[in-house]
This record gives sequence, structure tokens and C-alpha cells, in this order.
Amino acid sequence: MSSGCLFCKIITGMIPAQRVYEDEVCIAFPDINPQSLTHILVVPKEHLSSLAEAGPEHTELLGKLMAAAAEVARIKKLDRGYRVVVNTGAEGGQTVHHLHLHVLGGRHMGWPPG
Repeated sequence: MSSGCLFCKIITGMIPAQRVYEDEVCIAFPDINPQSLTHILVVPKEHLSSLAEAGPEHTELLGKLMAAAAEVARIKKLDRGYRVVVNTGAEGGQTVHHLHLHVLGGRHMGWPPG
């Protein structure tokens, strides 16, 4: 855990959040600035600043995050489709420096994004 990290504070319960999903590896909660009708963040309980910090030792964690994103989509009934996004670094649009996945759905997603 990182003491100054917003997501670490949510994980520990210091900051309340509506938990859509939780297991031993991650939690999922709504984004406070949604970019779609459904916008849920999937956040690992282990603090990693970004995807760029992940290495081979994080392979299992990354797989579990993707499986959690799929479960969130089922919970939110996104059967018509959804997008999973990982923003990495300033130019990638990352604003909270704790690895997290965005699960976006409830509308048609255009391409290319952003």
C-alpha cells in the first residue's frame, strides 16, 4: 500500500466506495467521473503505479484483473459489449498512479478511441 494513494485509501476503507465486486486480488467500484453509462474501475489490492511497472512476476495478477473485468461486465449486464482500457502514464491519460482497468459499457464505442 502507498499511504498517499487514493486507490489504496479506497482499498483499506479510509475512503468509502460502492464496491461492485471484490475478491482476494482486487476491488471494483464506479468511476467518479464516468465516461460512459457504465464506468467501473477494477483495481488490484497490490499497489503498482502503472502497467509500465508490471513484470513477469505480475502475470497471474494481470490475468486475474482481466477475469475480474469480465465478471464486472456480467454483474453490470453488459451483454451487448464493453471496452476494457488501461491508461498508462501522463500521455496515456493516467491520472491516478495505481494500476487500474476501466470497464466501459452501456453505449456504442467508436474507434479509434481518444
